[in-house]
Parts: sequence; structure tokens; C-alpha cells
Amino acid sequence: MASKKSLHKHRSHLITEGRSRLPQRAFLRATGFDDTSMKKSIVGVVTTQGENTPCSMNLAPQADQARLGIAAGGAHPVVFSTVSVSDGVSMNHAGMSMSLPSREIIADSVELVVSGHAYDALVAFGGCDKTLPGLMMALIRLNVPGAFIYGGAALPGILPLPVSGGDTQVISILDANEVLGQLPLEGEEDRLRAVELNCLPTVGSCAGQYTANTMGMVGEALGLSPLGSSMLPSVYSARLAQARYTGELVTQLIEAGGPLPRELVTRQSLENAAAAVAATGGSTNAALHLPALAHEAGIKFSLEDVAAVFKRTPLIANLQPGGQHLAKALYEVGGVPVVLKSLLDGGKLHGEVLTLDGRTLKEALKDVATPDGDVVRSCADPISPNGGLIVLYGNLAPEGALLKVAGLKRLQFDGPARIFETEEDCMEAVASHNYQEGDVLIIRNEGPKGGPGMREMLAVTSRLYGQGMGEKVALITDGRFSGVTRGMCIGYVGPEAVSGGTIGLVKDGDIISIDAEKGFLEVLLTDQELAKRKANYVPPQKILSGVLQKYAAVVGPAHLGAVTHAGGKDSE
Repeated sequence: MASKKSLHKHRSHLITEGRSRLPQRAFLRATGFDDTSMKKSIVGVVTTQGENTPCSMNLAPQADQARLGIAAGGAHPVVFSTVSVSDGVSMNHAGMSMSLPSREIIADSVELVVSGHAYDALVAFGGCDKTLPGLMMALIRLNVPGAFIYGGAALPGILPLPVSGGDTQVISILDANEVLGQLPLEGEEDRLRAVELNCLPTVGSCAGQYTANTMGMVGEALGLSPLGSSMLPSVYSARLAQARYTGELVTQLIEAGGPLPRELVTRQSLENAAAAVAATGGSTNAALHLPALAHEAGIKFSLEDVAAVFKRTPLIANLQPGGQHLAKALYEVGGVPVVLKSLLDGGKLHGEVLTLDGRTLKEALKDVATPDGDVVRSCADPISPNGGLIVLYGNLAPEGALLKVAGLKRLQFDGPARIFETEEDCMEAVASHNYQEGDVLIIRNEGPKGGPGMREMLAVTSRLYGQGMGEKVALITDGRFSGVTRGMCIGYVGPEAVSGGTIGLVKDGDIISIDAEKGFLEVLLTDQELAKRKANYVPPQKILSGVLQKYAAVVGPAHLGAVTHAGGKDSE
């Protein structure tokens, strides 16, 4: 543990001490404070608990245990909540525009509560996709002693034997997304219902290495979460003990003066987090969230920096959607620490970075088990010498675009463009099989500003994959993809269409060339032709109001994290 000046009541003295604070103390007494409480550090405990998504329904019991740990550590806990938007429910309709903006609202709302009430520290619990980066962004921005705890993944489901054909079949939400493409447009109602009833049998987040589990892993790699915490299944009672331990640990961080979030989130730990994502074939959304987390710490860490780490990191974890196993399997072989230890032993991580309890990563991983060889491999025996994610550049994506290559059999693709101005237009064509093998489907006007909100295209990509066309067509968008997405699907294209990006200039029939091995994404047009089209380009106008109007006015480009403020004070 760092040996520095205690941060006991470093903020909360403003509301509890002195004659002039009588009104504030009166308010606090109405919440249950007494004379003893007034002398203690105040620790906020924030959750996204709610019934709008299974990802958040297990957070309140964990937060309650953190509250007990904080009290045992001699501080006073105060529980509050913030919003969440379920990607699973908001998918494939206008509601998905609200998902990415909710990341900023979560970070902003936590900042408002912690700063407005002068809390000394924070323990944050999140479950659904954007809640994880949003809460970690708040921790870094506030830079108070604190920790983030991911609520954990749901257990996998089992397809009933009469439907599975006699063999036990493990299923997850991935199957729910792809089954509609696998079956005829009509009929097979028994199988559809069986998947619906059984793919998500418990509360918790999606069970594969999708965005929630990926960002839980990022929390551990950055040092914002206790090592070994994120892959614990959501319904395991060990989560209660983990939360209680974390609450007490945060009180120790107060007394020790750190390490603080901006001491944990450094360029080196960001590179470690990017390596963990690449090594596990994690969600492409991580390449959007890592720059945003860095931004809060005052560190420039763009998509280009992420790409450099992806390129030098081997794929060592056999996890869905590109591989075979789910989060529970990773937990059973040792969790995230096994992945990090394998990368560290392979020379792919910075071992000198700090973990939440103050030890270096190298010290903390000293006694971690070796990889099992199936779920996780050593760097000497990787699934692939390159990571499961790559960044493409070219005249179609000067600022970069992301492709998940984990599980892909085909790394080159050339074909004619088929243009769709919205996700709904493309979904209609895909659902009715109104496209051809070899097409490059382009969905544009779905970026951070153009959407606005940068919607995920999971419904389209999963339907394509379910139809057996995941690598027989390509899909390109300035929007996002879900962590569940697999196939020749390229997202986060920058600049986006409304910002004058080339993706807005492409026409039906233009030839698109993709080479994942060389890392380029091109439309086969001359610079002169592109300049001519750009001179005549008029971005579509959308009538906006409310939160999306505000978001579109301030959001930045995807390759810098789609952030909405000037960033943290440089901590380096």
C-alpha cells in the first residue's frame, strides 16, 4: 500500500465541521447520522440497480455488503443510484440511440452526487454494457479513493433435450440473436420458444466475452477493480464476500492516501487493458471506451494507440463469440488473473503498474495458476499470433475502423457496395434476404453525431450470421457493433458520414476492398473522384430534441472515445 498522507475526511469536512455547517449536519442527521458518524469519512456506494435489465438486478445485495465492509472499516457509507439503459432491450429500434449517451450521463450523475455532497470515496457497482465504462469514468474523473465492481455474468442456459436433438446444448444470448437467421421465416416455433425461455436463466450480464465481461476485465487490468472479481458468476454467493472485502479495502485506501484512480490509470495500465481485450477476443466497444477512460485521466490514448497494442498481442483465450467458452469457464480456470499472468509471462504486459491494493501487478500475479491450455493458453502456444481485434485504415477510414477477427476464417474481402442510410433499411433487406453473396453492406449516418448516439447493429449482424452469411458478405458502418457480433463486420468507421467522412460519399456499386492482414479498408475510387463527391455532399438533417440534441452538439469522434467534455487534468 502506498505510504502517503491520510485522506480521512479530505472532502466531507466541508459539510460536517464548524459552526456554519449546522444546517448541513441537520440534513445529515435526518438521514441517520449521529455524532460518531460526523467524525467518519463518508463513502458513496453507487449502483445501477433496477428491474429494466437482468444485468443490474443483482447489484443491490452486493452494494449492501460493500456498505457493511465500509462500516467495518470505520467509515460511513451512503448508498445512491444512477441510470442504466439495457442494450438487450434497446437493440434494433430507436431506443439504441440512448445507450452510448447513457455512459456520459452515468459519469456526470455520479460526479454530481459525489462532488455535490463532498463524499471522500466511492464504491461503484455496474452490470450492463455502458454502466461499466460510465462508472469507471466517474471514478477517474473524481480521483477519490474508490473501486469499481462488475456485477457478473449470468449462468449459461441449457437447451431442453427434445429440442436439442438428444444432446445437451449449452446456449446463451448469442443463440437468441442468431437463431432467427438460422431458421425459416415461418415455423420452428418450438425451437424459438425454447431458446427464448432458456438462453438467459439467471440475472446477470451476457455470458460470453461481450462488452460487459470485456469491460469487467478492463477494470481489473487498470487496477480499478480487485483482481479476480469480474468473472465470478452473478449469482454466486462469493460475490457478497467480494463486495464486503472491497468496501473495507476502500476505507484502507482512504487512510493510506491511495493509490488513487489516476495513479492506477496510466498509459502503461491502459496498454495492459488493451492487451487483455485483444488476448481474449473481447468486444470492439472496448476500443471506444479505453480512449474515454484515458481522457478522464488527462491521457491521450486514441484508437491508434489501441491498435498498436492489438497488433502486438496474441489471441490466447478461447471465448465466445469467436471461440467456444463462456465467462463461467474462465472463472473456473482462474479468471482474469490467469489471462494477465499468461500475458505477463509472455512479455506482453507492464508488470510495474499498481493494482487496487497497492501491490504491483507482477507481485499480485506471482502465485496465479498457469493457463489450462483450453480456455486460456500461454503466449508461447497462442490461438493466433495476433489479437482478436484489429484496426483498419485507408481512404474509407482515415481515423480507423474496427474488426473482430477472432474466429474469422476469411481475412480479405472485395465486393460492390450496397448503401443503406439507416440500420432499419438494412435490417429490412437482410430479414427478407434481399441481398447477394459478395455484397458489402454499408450502414451510414449512425455515428456519434450522425445517429446521434452511435447505435449497435447486433440485430443485423446476428441475422446475417444466423443465415450462414457472416463471412459471405461484409458489413461496414460508422455506428457500433455489440460485443456479441461476429463475422466480417467493420464498425466505428471514422470520420463518420455527417462529419464529411468517405463513408458518406460511397455509392451503390463502388468496389470496397478489405484486407485484415494488411490492415486496410479502401473504396476503389481516385482522390479526384472522392473530392468531387465531397464538394457536392450535403449531410442529412435530423430534427432532434432532448438528450440527443444535447449529445449531438458536444460529442467528439469515435477514435477519441466519443467523449463530451475537455478531459481530465493531465496526471502524468
